[in-house]
Amino acid sequence: MATQHLDPSDPMTGPVTADALAAYLRAQATEFLRALRAGRETGDGGPPSRGGPAARTKPRVGEKPRAGENGSEESADAALALRRSARRISGTLHTYRPLLDADWTESMRPELAWLSGTLGREHAYAARLDRLVTALNRLSGASSFAGQSTGAASSAGDAAKGNLTVGAAKAGALLERQLTLARTRAHSAALQALGSSRFHAVADSVAVLASEVPLAPAAATADLRPLASAAHERLCDAVSGLPLITAGHPYNAEALIHGLSPDPAPHPQDAPWHQVRLLLRLHRYAREVLHGTDAPVDVRLLTAGEALNRHRDASEAAAAAAAAARTPRIAPATAYALGVLHADQRHEVEAARFGFQQAWQRETVSTR
Repeated sequence: MATQHLDPSDPMTGPVTADALAAYLRAQATEFLRALRAGRETGDGGPPSRGGPAARTKPRVGEKPRAGENGSEESADAALALRRSARRISGTLHTYRPLLDADWTESMRPELAWLSGTLGREHAYAARLDRLVTALNRLSGASSFAGQSTGAASSAGDAAKGNLTVGAAKAGALLERQLTLARTRAHSAALQALGSSRFHAVADSVAVLASEVPLAPAAATADLRPLASAAHERLCDAVSGLPLITAGHPYNAEALIHGLSPDPAPHPQDAPWHQVRLLLRLHRYAREVLHGTDAPVDVRLLTAGEALNRHRDASEAAAAAAAAARTPRIAPATAYALGVLHADQRHEVEAARFGFQQAWQRETVSTR
């Protein structure tokens, strides 16, 4: 099937001036400040990531929310909005940097990346733990084993699953200890960052951006479409380097073997996919600048982006399972459960790559 790419200039009938860029940056800066104010109104002094380290994100089934949980959700929403605006501002500065003041742009981009990364780390650890524990429960069949008769005869497959169930509990406890500790440290780092002079300097710069965009002299007569097209071409070039034929196969033994090796470095297969995910995000932001609030929803790009998000989550979850399996002096049953969990997440990685391949090679469909 021939790949059909979206040209960001297709829907535009004429040049797009720098006024659209300035309006977009002002709007995102306003959203940033609104999220910052909402976070402070929760009483935390700023929007932390996804509640405190020990806070549950959801009440149990049939349980009423406890006091303070609604505030945690509001704070989490504010943190999400803050990160979303920071990413969009940073991505827009990257794509359209020839039309903006060079010194200001180069000083702002790393600060926004630092802020977004710091605020997102705690939620990432919490989501990773939830993903791994859910996968362990699914693989071990914990719920189905609870309802089985003790006198029922077990087949060879049931015995293997029983061995997995034995190790799954300890594997889950090990993962919870490691990821909860990492989440606690990320929470402390986020609170520290929000009270730092570095963060206040970023907030002050964004406040200035909300009223005045530092455009370069070249922006007066510039058309935004060539820069947006360049972002699209970078994305297409990166996708052309992906092993999309390999992604069409249901199993990738090379990635599985590497993950179980003593080398803790990330698998080299994953890095190009992560890079495509970032370039796809930049392409989406470039389109938002061109179209403003009337930007059409490209179903193809949306589906491809969701597949790459699943790829990133599964890749990081597999790395966490492999890291836990390298813990010294763990029981063989625990190591076995972690190995099965790692293989399961690597299969999820391959499934996400296959999903991206199918989405990217699909014809473009836009909705409004």
